[in-house]
Amino acid sequence: MNIIGLVVINLFIEQHPDVRSSLNVWIKATSKARWKNIIEIRQIYSHADAVGTCTVFNIKGNHYRLITKINYRTQTVSIEKVLTHAEYDKAKWKKGCDR
Repeated sequence: MNIIGLVVINLFIEQHPDVRSSLNVWIKATSKARWKNIIEIRQIYSHADAVGTCTVFNIKGNHYRLITKINYRTQTVSIEKVLTHAEYDKAKWKKGCDR
């Protein structure tokens, strides 16, 4: 997969350095992946969820959420947001995931 928007991750890591290792593992695995659908993603990330047009990954256990948009045809993952669990629970991020 081609990952677009890594700057979003890098900026988040500056504020939350404890998540660096977990996000780097996700980047490495995703870069090597050739996912065709959410079912294939869940073979590696069992708690990934499709929410509207977004795919949400749990990062570092249940502490952070990575909000992405995936175009399976072009093999592109666009990083939309990285959120703490508290920010995620506010659900404001869902507006960008409407169909």
